[in-house]
Amino acid sequence: MANRTVVSEFILLGIPNTEGLENILFVTFLCIYLCTLLGNLLILAAILTDPRLHTPMYFFLCNLAVLDLGFSSISTPKFLAILWVESKTISLGGCMSQVFFYHFLGSTECLLYTVMAYDRYVAICHPLRYLLIMNWRVCALLGAGCWITSSFHATIVTSLTFTLPYCGSNVLDYFFCDIFPVIKLACADTSIIKTVSFTNIGVVPMTCFTLILASYVRIAASVVRMRSMEHGRKAISTCASHMIVVCFFFGPSTLLYTQPSLSNLVATPIHIFCEVLTPMLNPLVYTLRNKEVKAAFWKMRGG
Repeated sequence: MANRTVVSEFILLGIPNTEGLENILFVTFLCIYLCTLLGNLLILAAILTDPRLHTPMYFFLCNLAVLDLGFSSISTPKFLAILWVESKTISLGGCMSQVFFYHFLGSTECLLYTVMAYDRYVAICHPLRYLLIMNWRVCALLGAGCWITSSFHATIVTSLTFTLPYCGSNVLDYFFCDIFPVIKLACADTSIIKTVSFTNIGVVPMTCFTLILASYVRIAASVVRMRSMEHGRKAISTCASHMIVVCFFFGPSTLLYTQPSLSNLVATPIHIFCEVLTPMLNPLVYTLRNKEVKAAFWKMRGG
């Protein structure tokens, strides 16, 4: 079928019901974005410069920091431009890029959390064989697998979204481009893209969450059998940070993509939490609860 897209740009209306609050929102989002960049860059610097942190756990944490840097940059800079200079238009290519990278990085993060749970399972349940199982070749393959698999998912949903004809309104009542707000403007049947999106976005996270849950059930059983209370507390402390960020990710995502008919008043705060706040909170969670990362920060400062 020939590409009948005649819309060359979209207009983003931003966050609904915030007229007159542009300056406050600009300062708030700019501060959060700068804190996100600083926090994740500090974690990357600490891990890369401290040889004690050159372990599988921190290798995956590096990947998470890179993901958070990218995830926070998908829509925040454009939204800041909307607030500051009222530049509400986004090109068709820019809109495609937002959809692609949102689902590429989101899917990668989902898979990465699963790999991190498996890493904790091996470390706690099979400590004597940990370095043998989680060797650098395995870690590299698991990390690369997360990124490559997600690129296929993002390519499929983005291609299906933008091969639809857009020949009517180009106004998106949202602050960034995502599949469901965009396909509402299509002047064609959208049942295929909806089915594929629900399948891809539904099955992959549910499978990942099930695997994460299974890992933590095994970890809990292993902790109960530990004779040393100190070892048990250390195991729980090691897993607690990961469990918190998993809740940050899967809770809002489940609401967004199992209930696509959510009104903008409900969906927008959830999207803001996922895209803007979570990338800032992740470094805080891992830093505040992790003595080794805090020690690396002190070492960087010369402490």
